[in-house]
Amino acid sequence: MDNPVMRCLAERQGDVLVLTMDYPARRNALAMPLRKQLEDALEAASDDGTRAVVLTGAGGHFCSGGDISGMDVKGPYDGRERMRRTHRLINLMAFGNLPIVAAVEGFCVGAGLSMACIADTIVAAETAKLGAGFGKIGLMADLGLPHTLPHRVGPAKARQILLYHKQYTAAEAAAMDLVDEVVPEGQALAVALERAHFLAKQAPAAMALTRQMLATGLHEALETERHFQASLFTTQDFHEGRAAFLGKRQPVFKGL
Repeated sequence: MDNPVMRCLAERQGDVLVLTMDYPARRNALAMPLRKQLEDALEAASDDGTRAVVLTGAGGHFCSGGDISGMDVKGPYDGRERMRRTHRLINLMAFGNLPIVAAVEGFCVGAGLSMACIADTIVAAETAKLGAGFGKIGLMADLGLPHTLPHRVGPAKARQILLYHKQYTAAEAAAMDLVDEVVPEGQALAVALERAHFLAKQAPAAMALTRQMLATGLHEALETERHFQASLFTTQDFHEGRAAFLGKRQPVFKGL
């Protein structure tokens, strides 16, 4: 939590906890240490009187996706272990007792979109950009997105978002229910806090059980995702996609 380069900032505002992803070098990319810090903060919040959570990002961006520079997966075991560790955070967000509101400014792509879609409400600034884009590096969508996205926008639109790499404006996202509310630039956190304070005043048990009911099927989806994504980490196409991204060039995929 005290890492000046990559950290999760936690600030209480009454009974609402604001968690801010702060990794300026990568536009808040969801590196593995940052995922662990988020998990630890949420675990602590479940026992300290917190009633709702706002998830946001520092520096004008929500999250630019996974930290591709850190995806140095050596084999299938490494890939499965990476997914297992990440799924601890996703399960805690989806099945935990605390409602979550995402405050989105700037980029919300890849794993960032996955994190936003786990939240109960997404408040996006009008200048936000949202998209998937996992296929650019030879991976499938993960962190539950193949399950949560169709529940938000419907299967047909989810297929288009996941297979093509378009980035959507906040207005476009709102039109397909990918986000719940569009606000002026710089106002996402303030509005998200309003929504979180409302949720914090509701009956906690009813709120928790409603959220768990709505997450039905996610456990099974994550287990399938763990196997599939671990396999993709071992492919030549993933290594080509990662190298192309880091080298700022177009990948050449060969189906290997």
